[in-house]
Amino acid sequence: MDFGLHLGTRGAAGTAEGLRALAQRADQLGLAYLGFSDHIVFTREASSQYPYSPDGRHPMQSHGFCLDQLTCMTFAAAVTKNIRLLSSVMVVPHRPPVLTAKMLASIDVLSNGRVTVGAGVGWLAEEMAVLGSPPYETRGAASNEYIAAFRALWTSADPSHQGAHVNFRDVVFEPKPVQGSIPIWIGGEGKAARRRAGRIGDGWYPMIRNPKDPLDTAEAFATSLADVRREAELAGRDPTKLDVGVFAGGLALGPPVLDPKGKRVAFTGAPEQIADDARGYKQAGARHLVVGFESNVLAEALDRLEVFATQVIPLV
Repeated sequence: MDFGLHLGTRGAAGTAEGLRALAQRADQLGLAYLGFSDHIVFTREASSQYPYSPDGRHPMQSHGFCLDQLTCMTFAAAVTKNIRLLSSVMVVPHRPPVLTAKMLASIDVLSNGRVTVGAGVGWLAEEMAVLGSPPYETRGAASNEYIAAFRALWTSADPSHQGAHVNFRDVVFEPKPVQGSIPIWIGGEGKAARRRAGRIGDGWYPMIRNPKDPLDTAEAFATSLADVRREAELAGRDPTKLDVGVFAGGLALGPPVLDPKGKRVAFTGAPEQIADDARGYKQAGARHLVVGFESNVLAEALDRLEVFATQVIPLV
């Protein structure tokens, strides 16, 4: 198992100084992945429910501050040497498909082949409407087409795609990504996401803290991973070739966080407890563990990163 750090594009990572410091320190500490979240704009009123909080509210809805994900990945490419740059996750329908393929290929070239695309279909209907995305109800089908178009553009000398949401032919798309087709990890925890991961993903990358589809134990994660692998088999794919990552937001080093039933929340507590959680997910099939935490103070964020890298990772 290797490890990564997820950054919201705000708070301590919301300035050039903070983003540079966190990216470079994660790189120096030998972390394998640096992840970036994806929002572009929030509307003042929204009926959409954020899947990862009990009350359905996103922490940024009150202020709307967020840097652009792909711009942050480009910035990080310039200030790091080895760490892979992960969209964690990119909302596939947010941006026009050919432009998105070009932007990702460009980051891959500029980083010398260090991009991994975490890909999701999104949850905020109001944001997609402002961006001119495909209709919210078709976002899954549109995302599938976008992903097929990405791969055609990245790998074919004469790329084309004809579909309900993406149409192009007779185009020259250069340069190609350094690593060929950029790996695409499908994000999401529900049935549709697991099906998409098994059938078209290079990997699966769920978040453990989804109240509707919780994967906050290694046992629950293993059960859902088995479902992903069954979907791969049904699609005639080799399930052993699927990469497997997991995003554990809410990392809290120190006193354990307790749930309403008094049970310790995973990835909270002493280094030994968090390492034990990581070992459980590793045994369940995860190859990559990306942790995240919210902090508006750069020194505090760097301290948390240091403790995780020097006190938790060696125990795993």
